[in-house]
Amino acid sequence: MPLRSTRRRFLAAAASASALASCSRPPAPEAEERKPAGPSVEELEAALAKPTLDVSSIAEPVIIDSLRLLEKDGEQIVHVRSKDGAEGVSLTNGRDYLAPLFKELFVPFFVGKDARKLESELLWDFYRHRSNYKLQGLLFWSVQAWVEFAILDMLGRIASKSIAELMGGVLHKEIPFYVASGRRDSTPEEEVEYLQMLLEKSGAHAVKFRLGGRMSRNEDAMPGRSENLIRLARKTLGDAIDLHGDANSSYDPEPAIRIGRVLEEVGAVYFEEPCPFDHLEDTKVVTDTLDIPVSGGEQEFSERRFRWMIANRGVDIVQPDLHYYGGMIRSARVANMAAVANMPTTVHISGGFGFVYMLHFAARTKDPGRYQEYKLNIEKYNDWFDPKIVVKDGKMSVPDGPGVGIENVADVVKGAKTVA
Repeated sequence: MPLRSTRRRFLAAAASASALASCSRPPAPEAEERKPAGPSVEELEAALAKPTLDVSSIAEPVIIDSLRLLEKDGEQIVHVRSKDGAEGVSLTNGRDYLAPLFKELFVPFFVGKDARKLESELLWDFYRHRSNYKLQGLLFWSVQAWVEFAILDMLGRIASKSIAELMGGVLHKEIPFYVASGRRDSTPEEEVEYLQMLLEKSGAHAVKFRLGGRMSRNEDAMPGRSENLIRLARKTLGDAIDLHGDANSSYDPEPAIRIGRVLEEVGAVYFEEPCPFDHLEDTKVVTDTLDIPVSGGEQEFSERRFRWMIANRGVDIVQPDLHYYGGMIRSARVANMAAVANMPTTVHISGGFGFVYMLHFAARTKDPGRYQEYKLNIEKYNDWFDPKIVVKDGKMSVPDGPGVGIENVADVVKGAKTVA
């Protein structure tokens, strides 16, 4: 694919981003073609308003009787029980310092409420309750995701449907995955050797590696590491393996574009978070300039900022984190908007058990993108599932049991101590 030139593209991108802020841009060459324009705000608002959760098969109220945060074997578990004895569980993303928020804000609000109204009333009412909206961000939304996942698990058990079925139906029964390295302290040679190990162990057909220095103001983790790693990975791993580079907010537009060109040179498939995650305008400049798909949204907390990204094509792939963004329902609303623009929604995952929630989300999403992330930890959890989750030939099967797919809640919570 020919590389695009950039001067008019930079100027056009900066102009279209002026609704958020104006800032100087490095000089850039001319553009021969544009990526597709985004849908209208009205279309996106309609997609946001579309319900994502169908609990019409549950006729009687499901009144939440208890909501507890437990700990067992280094895992934090949320357990919910209804007055009729229905149960659900979720596993958190491991941020144990959020227990006071769970106890002081979430438990008093949700206990006594009808779980069937989770999407239609409860999430919005809780957002407004005691000015909780002032807390929004990773710390607040992560705890909401814990609670939501547990309630969805309980509702799925009552309805005898998986979470994916509750949220629109299973569109994909197997999900292709990549494996990721989170390291930046390795030389290119050490990193490629590590990537080879991940591929061999997982059977994946794609890998992700870290570029730049992580929120580093254009500094590389070590001189020349990123460019050398990209080229060495392609040379060593071969053309059959898809490459995915994650800059974790390392670059301004000009160096991001330079690194993006190297990724394009080797035929990489994704360039994740090239610019500071909250600098939507800079990210749009990179997106407009490069041919390689640019993804972003891992740190995002605002529906309206995702709406801006989609309406203005600030990224090519939207990427809410299922925990950091507040759960399955909020993330599904982002996917609804992205679908209007024919853009993929490839969720980011956090927490050891997060890949299971990812499987349900990807299963119900029209276009979940090329790959989802897997953390090579299925052995820790797979005894809970019947049938077990199958990892084979670079794909994972989607759990099809009720709720999240855990066969027996009692086995998960047995011996756990109460944290909050």
